[in-house]
Amino acid sequence: MATINFIGGEKGGVGKSVTARLLAQYYIDHQLDFQGFDTDRSHQSFKRFYEGFASNVLVDNFEGLDEIMHTLESNPNANLIVDLAAQTSAPLALWIKEANLLELLLEMGVVVNFWHVMDDGKDSVDLLAKLTGSYGQGPNYILVQNKGRGVNFNILHQSESLKNAINLGAYLVEIPKLYDTSMRKIDASNMSFWRAMNHQNTEGALSLIDRQRVKIWLKACYAVLGGLPIHSEKVEAVGTNQDQGTTPL
Repeated sequence: MATINFIGGEKGGVGKSVTARLLAQYYIDHQLDFQGFDTDRSHQSFKRFYEGFASNVLVDNFEGLDEIMHTLESNPNANLIVDLAAQTSAPLALWIKEANLLELLLEMGVVVNFWHVMDDGKDSVDLLAKLTGSYGQGPNYILVQNKGRGVNFNILHQSESLKNAINLGAYLVEIPKLYDTSMRKIDASNMSFWRAMNHQNTEGALSLIDRQRVKIWLKACYAVLGGLPIHSEKVEAVGTNQDQGTTPL
């Protein structure tokens, strides 16, 4: 059974690419087949950090987005990660609706996950309403409170946007914050999270304490990801993993 993970949030700077990289590392560490797509024309951070696993795809034409479906057609058991750049929701929604892709994917048994990565501001809450309003019942919604981009998510918790997402069976999760200096070192060296933990005595290598921080952070993040419907082994367990840091709502 395949999954498609659209990692969005529409806003820039909320941590979409970090979330995509985290999910990619989870698949690698759990020996699960996946293919990534980077939609960012300028930074291409997902492809940069996971070169060999991710390719570019343009969202401003159907032919570019069709590459996602071509990959799924050639590998019907793949887990796909689509790292959505800011302000790509409109062309993506047009592509999906023009071919009625959600219905097709559900008929194929493909699990469709829309990830909404958020900071603690009101814009992220308003954009959540647009996301669920666009696609309604059918796909999974994974709402990511990124603790690296916010501390107090009360605006979300008190919102109608969250209530509506609850009615659609959304998952509400928290991704913990990695120490700022450690993350900056990783980004500056264009390292995957695996390389950050394992490479020593090379240019840009992390110190022992930074490697330990990354190790602890990944373990906490994997406890969250393990409760989500992101690969076939977890699909039947949807809604049963509250003890792993995930809240199926």
